[in-house]
Order: sequence, then structure tokens, then C-alpha cells
Amino acid sequence: MTETSPCDFSPLKEALRSSLQEILQDLKTHAASLDNEHCCMLSELADIRERFIRLQSQASSFYLNCYLAPYTEKYEELSFCIRHLMERRHGALIIIERKDSVNSLIHQGVPLGARFTFSLLESIFYVGNPLHDGAVLVRGSEIVSAANILPLSNYEAGPKKLGTRHRAAIGLTELCDALVIVVSEETGSSSFAMGGRLYPFMPLSENEPVH
Repeated sequence: MTETSPCDFSPLKEALRSSLQEILQDLKTHAASLDNEHCCMLSELADIRERFIRLQSQASSFYLNCYLAPYTEKYEELSFCIRHLMERRHGALIIIERKDSVNSLIHQGVPLGARFTFSLLESIFYVGNPLHDGAVLVRGSEIVSAANILPLSNYEAGPKKLGTRHRAAIGLTELCDALVIVVSEETGSSSFAMGGRLYPFMPLSENEPVH
């Protein structure tokens, strides 16, 4: 996926492995049932589709937890906030600084220097908040600043034209090792950029364990 290696040991990794093996076994079973013309597998395929969606959510949490754990203790609060923003279709752009400083790469906005809480982060992106345009910078357990402007990438994902937030997320991560999370206000979907590439991100629901 990227040059960064994910965690070697994690309950989420084992959950992913188990889910994949179960789905593969069920797919083999359903493939064999094609010879039985009296067997309709549409309901089973719908169930597998839902399991793949849950699997993508587990995989998102696994990779982000691995990529962010060495740099911030606020993964769970961040994931909780992202899900709320998605549900409300509030657009968001969040930089999580890792080894490389981003100070010289962004047009710095409004300094905050506030302790990270999901409620504060979420409130910044409420429509009408004067700080909601631009990106929030998270460093460790601190929300450093808001309304930061990022360099835009020229990258286009095939025929699909990327919005400004997505191009900004890719643009910054082409220049440093930061991870940038994007929430689309048009679709309510979220993704994260890392190493100049964009990946879909589906945070776990509130009743699913992160660890």
C-alpha cells in the first residue's frame, strides 16, 4: 500500500484475517452451488456484500491506527469525529503531522494551540464557523491551528475530477510524510492521503471496538 509498514501484531489484523478467510470459504461454497439450478444465492451475495463493507471499515481502522499510533494518542477521538462529520456531510480537511514538519509547506492559518478533543475538532468544521475553510493541523495531542491552506496537487484520478480538498490532501502528502484526512461534503464519504496517494476510509461505527 505504501512504504510505511503496518503494525506486525494487532487484534484488528487477526480480525481482518479471520473475516477474509470466512468470506473466501463462503464464496467457494456459493461457487460450487452454481451447478444446482434450484439454488438462488442472491440473498447470500447480499450478505457477503455487507460483510465486505464491514471488512473495509476494519481495514481502514487497522491501517490508520498503525500509521498514526506513533504520532498521536487521539486516534479513537479522531475516528469518532470523522464519522460524525460524514453523517452530517460537513466537509473537513485534517492534517496529522508525523516525522516531517509541515510548517514550511502550508500557508499557516489561525493558531489555536488547544488540547485535542473530538468536540472541538468537530465544531471547527460546522458550516458557518469562520475557521471551517482550510485544514486543521494536529500535532500529537494538540490542535495546532485551523484554516491552513495546503499546496494543490495536479493529480487527477482518471476521468473523475478531484475537488479542492482532495487535491490539497494529495498535494501536501506529495511533499512530506503527513497523513491528511478528507471528508466530502458532497457525498459524505471520507478518504485519507498518504505518500501522494488517496485511499478510501470508513471509520468503525461507534459500537465497534477499535482495539
